[in-house]
Amino acid sequence: MRSQPSRLAAAVVLLGLAACRPEPPQPERPPEPRATALRDAMQAPLQEARAADQALQDAAARRDAAAAATADD
Repeated sequence: MRSQPSRLAAAVVLLGLAACRPEPPQPERPPEPRATALRDAMQAPLQEARAADQALQDAAARRDAAAAATADD
């Protein structure tokens, strides 16, 4: 007769564990990206290349402006 209460206790514990679920993510906040290190490692050279290209374009614009200013004299 001792197995009856232990079966009941086991059933209650199993039902309690089955009811435990992780909290769902908040809908107004998007989930955090998980591959940020990989994405950052891939984006770093691209950002450096964009910065170098912008520097070249700025230098060319300054050179053209200086050439135009000296040609007008």
